[in-house]
Amino acid sequence: MTTPPDLNSLNANQLRQLAAQLLAESAEDKKRLHNQQLLNDKLKHELAILKRHHFGKSSEALNAHQTSLLDELVQADIAAVEMELIRSAASTPQPAKRQPKRSPLPPELPRQIIEHEPDNTQCDCGCQLQRIGEDVSEKLDYTPGTFTVERHIRGKWACKRCERITQAPVPPQIIDKGIPTSGLLAHLLIAKYADHLPLYRQEKIFARAGLAISRSTLAEWVGRCGVALQPLVDALRKELLQQPVLHADETPVPMLAPGKKKTHRAYIWAYCSTSTATVNAVVYDFAETRAGANARTFLEGWQGKLVCDDYSGYKAGFSSGITEIGCMAHARRKFYDLHLANKSQIAEQALQQIQRLYDIEREAKALTAEARKQLRQEHSKPILESLHQWLMQHRQKMPNGSATAKAIDYSLKRWQALTRYCDDGAVPIDNNHVENQIRPWALGRSNWLFAGSLRSGQRAAAIMSLIQSAKLNGHDPYAYLKDVMQRLPTQRASAIGELLPHNWAIADKV
Repeated sequence: MTTPPDLNSLNANQLRQLAAQLLAESAEDKKRLHNQQLLNDKLKHELAILKRHHFGKSSEALNAHQTSLLDELVQADIAAVEMELIRSAASTPQPAKRQPKRSPLPPELPRQIIEHEPDNTQCDCGCQLQRIGEDVSEKLDYTPGTFTVERHIRGKWACKRCERITQAPVPPQIIDKGIPTSGLLAHLLIAKYADHLPLYRQEKIFARAGLAISRSTLAEWVGRCGVALQPLVDALRKELLQQPVLHADETPVPMLAPGKKKTHRAYIWAYCSTSTATVNAVVYDFAETRAGANARTFLEGWQGKLVCDDYSGYKAGFSSGITEIGCMAHARRKFYDLHLANKSQIAEQALQQIQRLYDIEREAKALTAEARKQLRQEHSKPILESLHQWLMQHRQKMPNGSATAKAIDYSLKRWQALTRYCDDGAVPIDNNHVENQIRPWALGRSNWLFAGSLRSGQRAAAIMSLIQSAKLNGHDPYAYLKDVMQRLPTQRASAIGELLPHNWAIADKV
């Protein structure tokens, strides 16, 4: 605690400086409290809307299947908002709340005894502690098809002389005082986001395994996990933006429009490092629209080489230090579609020349960046120069507006961006790598149908970022999430990078 200055010993000038300092600190405190109050009011307003949506009567034209999916999304959102409010108010004394009584876990489930005892049973006074009792808590674990119970026993040890009780601390959990283990939570997230199983399906699967867990409880767990894992996703985004070359792509995702009887088109944006980068990572960003401002916000401050398609939303970044890298696969696709439609000989010839570029890339895949650049300069660049001349010649023969003219125009208008890969061996020839990272969302759309809210979409994007990044680094996503959620409650904020997917295996061996 800082000792207050002796005002009698200060002169007039020092008193004025002290008064100015105190006024500045007071103004800063007021500003901080105001911002905290604004955040709390925002969260409470969002919570009220979610609860009204969940508990109020709805006239939305949704069928029973869609309503079931929406209910679990709203319940997860409510749990996430409540957890953020608890964190926000952690420093403010709160009145004690009566904890609801939890039903005991079924006695027929197999149990694993885990004992927690103090490291030392010798009292500070020199006496040997005596065991006087124990506290028992149970956590629900799950391996596919089988529930088990972890029975945690924390012995109580007392010193008769000084009447002191010693007990091992309660192991911290992602969900404080909850029954699920990190293994059960990891399975829940993997099934929902990687295997695309909505909670109502998981509810039935768990019931067949011997324990009925309500969908509302599962949704609460999902919401709380999303909040707990968000700092890890933020750290992953920060490391991704340190890469000199990135891929970017976006795909539509239906999202329920509040107060309407239908969904509207939201978008999931994917940003990932190249397949040859030292950091293998992908981060998804969920947004309500396809506006280019979403890409500018995510990439704010980053100046590197961006591999992307011709979408105008990325263009603003190219005037602020980002270098555009075109996608040869998109250029090729224009000619492929043309050839598929009418067996165009011009399209076939273009495809043959582009195929030669990809043959060189297969050879360059195992090379270093510098050797790859040299190979492209010697072999790919002459092919590109020849292809450019060929395209210019045939474009002059094509009438404006024809399918062939449009296919050629796409390449010619982006020619500089399409050929920049030859000048940097770390730059890929196309954007196929990120398109592969988008694919899990396309698979999920047919199962979960829509995102229930902006928050649920953002939560899905965050958890999918960790799952897909774990896969990119060769990890089993279930093993990764289980270990991370077990270690995260005690992980120092300064060392959170150890839990990122590209560092996890190394940190696990230490």
